[in-house]
Amino acid sequence: MANNSRTRRRERDDDHPAIWVGYGKLVKLFRERAKMTQVQLADSNGYSCEQVASIEQGRRPAKAAFTEAAERVLDGRGALAVLQEDVDWAKLPAFFRDFAVIEAEAVSRFSYDPLLVPGLLQTEEYARALFTAHCPPLPDEMIEQHIEARLSRQRLLSKTPPVDLSFIIGESVLRNALCGRDAMRAQLEHLLKAGAQRNVEIQIMPEAVGFHPGLNGPMVLLETLEHRQVGYIESQEVGVVLTDPGQVSAFSLRYGKLRSQALNAGESAGLIKRLAGEA
Repeated sequence: MANNSRTRRRERDDDHPAIWVGYGKLVKLFRERAKMTQVQLADSNGYSCEQVASIEQGRRPAKAAFTEAAERVLDGRGALAVLQEDVDWAKLPAFFRDFAVIEAEAVSRFSYDPLLVPGLLQTEEYARALFTAHCPPLPDEMIEQHIEARLSRQRLLSKTPPVDLSFIIGESVLRNALCGRDAMRAQLEHLLKAGAQRNVEIQIMPEAVGFHPGLNGPMVLLETLEHRQVGYIESQEVGVVLTDPGQVSAFSLRYGKLRSQALNAGESAGLIKRLAGEA
């Protein structure tokens, strides 16, 4: 009977990222050592008892605020804090995680996005509109997790030392107010702020340019800490990391041509500013 119970528990655990389950077990261990109930832990950090139970069972990821409070109340000595980045990472869609690990350590990142504002440049409202419209519909809790993970990835823009970031965005993306007019205006203004950073370059690919090498779809080029070139393509929630030198070389060639055909950074900022005024 005990073996069957452990098997069922492992099957339930497999439904959630292992890091959430491990983090939750650690919280429970620290709480019991401190001789606190879930209610007492919840009361001490402003969470509900149900939220604490969900975190301990690995059903819900801990936010940074919970970790900070738990470290203080349970005397975690950094054991929980050191796991927070991995807990956040596991909020990402499963198909994207391998790429996200490489992206987090990249020294340069170049991307072409013809359909949507790149995730690294999205406002919370824009990201929420995308995840809310997901087909099939996502549970509310998963929507919030995906939004948190996407916003957390944006730390790459202000990382030290700076990461060299280049974004080429299709002009039609700027005109598609999928999150509503006011939110889209805020998104365009956000692009202008991001583009003003010295390590970020944003170029717009005009609709009237005609044929260009990006018509086959979006792509990302990364340079790793070891100065290896890595490519990434994604469509319909299928992501593929490319390391074959020939394939990555072709991506690099295409991206170079895209940069030459897109508006330069100044012209792009002017177009974004004009469209923001019209939104």
